[in-house]
Amino acid sequence: MIVTRREAILGGVAGATLTATPALSATSLPSKRPAVGARRFTSRAVEREIARVSAKIGDPKLRWMFANCYPNTLDTTVRLTTVDGAPDAFVITGDIPCLWLRDSSAQMTPYLHLAREDAPLRQVFHGLIARQARSILIDPYANAFMEDPTAKTDLSWSLSDKTDMKPGVAERKWEIDSLCYPMRLAHGYWQATRDRAPFDARWAEAARLSIATFRVQQRKDGPGPYSFLRKSDRNIETMPLDGYGNPSRPVGLIHCGFRPSDDACLYPFLIPSNLFAVTALRELAVVAQGARGDAALAQDATALADEVARALAEHGRMRLRDGSEVWAYEVDGFGNAIFMDDANVPSLSGLGYLGCVPANDPLWQRTQAAAWSPANPYFFRGKACEGIGGPHVGLRQIWPMSLIVRGLSSDDPATIRACLKTLRDTDAGTGFMHETFDQDDPAQFTRSWFAWANGLFGELIVHVANTRPALLEGTL
Repeated sequence: MIVTRREAILGGVAGATLTATPALSATSLPSKRPAVGARRFTSRAVEREIARVSAKIGDPKLRWMFANCYPNTLDTTVRLTTVDGAPDAFVITGDIPCLWLRDSSAQMTPYLHLAREDAPLRQVFHGLIARQARSILIDPYANAFMEDPTAKTDLSWSLSDKTDMKPGVAERKWEIDSLCYPMRLAHGYWQATRDRAPFDARWAEAARLSIATFRVQQRKDGPGPYSFLRKSDRNIETMPLDGYGNPSRPVGLIHCGFRPSDDACLYPFLIPSNLFAVTALRELAVVAQGARGDAALAQDATALADEVARALAEHGRMRLRDGSEVWAYEVDGFGNAIFMDDANVPSLSGLGYLGCVPANDPLWQRTQAAAWSPANPYFFRGKACEGIGGPHVGLRQIWPMSLIVRGLSSDDPATIRACLKTLRDTDAGTGFMHETFDQDDPAQFTRSWFAWANGLFGELIVHVANTRPALLEGTL
């Protein structure tokens, strides 16, 4: 197995005792879920959803994988307690016992449509929205946080970082999407439940700080307060030029230090994340107005979204060697741009899934097609399958996340079916998704406990069951 810098806790699902569920006990595929008493949180609505969707899946292995993966966040990563009498949900990313704003939001997204019918599940959402707000107020530039807000980081790779590390911060890599994902989660929860309870004054304060941070990182008046340096033999772990990043020209786009992969940007304007910021800010405005009647917050979010959208229209595109116009991956405002894609979302190929572009938008369709081609230096094709990776783990390493997002973004039955079959056949017999696997040998993989990928796979299966159930009939 390949080991990345995220060296902690690779192995089985938290060492949990495994037991077969009744639905699978008669087969050769025993459940990989923790025993009922060892699960961190159980939702009756989620259990019903597992049964409902499983009944639609004809392929035994795919059904087994769905039942393992879909509840993985609740089974293994949620720590639900209280703070000042209110729910607090600390959702770890899996094999690293810290909360990533991005991962925790994405991990809970597959359960949003069930929250209205399950009051205990709503408490988890209340607790996570509150925890994210408190975390943002600790430091809006941080991407990951400790469970104890007074504790110093214990992540080995963060101990000597040269940046303004605060108590409660696990890692301080400035990533636009770290602030976008809580906005997206809040909007998804509001749309699903119309429950105003989580959107209190503290939530609004964190939202205002998020907008203010985006504005500072437009860098119209200088580089701003954020810088980051790390001693490493990998250039993607640190930022150049004294930790402030490569040069840029202020054009209205938001600077980004690191990509959603936690890898440093080459050019400071990461286009997928800026597009995500536009969408997330508009979603924030909906929640601010609808849940709080806060017209000022809604107007502030909308104004910034409009400004960034105009800058994207002017500076966010490029032409490939064949002359086709696509969204760039990163630009610097001087006219320089690179085209690539990285499997971590937001990605160029994930813009349709996130709702940043219409699924039938010609510009995005061209961009996605290029990302799934040799025009993308991180598109890999091997004996096992083809897919998108990224610099984080290295060449030849395909991320299941890229296949899942492709399936979620496609309206072509053949493409969706191919993604499902590949995902079924590249789990190395574990019943779970991984961070990456080798293009020729899926038995060589990273991260055996990666809850975001597991939940995203479950989200795909639920989506297919609801929209194209015929694709799940029979064996793939």
